Amino acid sequence: MWTAIISIITLIVGAVGGFFAGVYYLRKQLEKMQNDPEMLKKMAKQMGYNMNNQQMQKAQQMMKNQQFTKGPGKRR
Repeated sequence: MWTAIISIITLIVGAVGGFFAGVYYLRKQLEKMQNDPEMLKKMAKQMGYNMNNQQMQKAQQMMKNQQFTKGPGKRR
């Protein structure tokens, strides 16, 4: 019985920890992408978009206007 309870608790803790690690990693990647136009261009190309310089500058400006802060509801 204790084995099942410990297994379930471990699964829940692992899922929650993995979620927060993924959010942290994604936030860091987005912050890095704001300052690196080549990374932004590469991502756009992977999505099937070819961006010219004007579109690239506009995308970077939009990303800089977004704030990647900690906590829910603070991105406005």
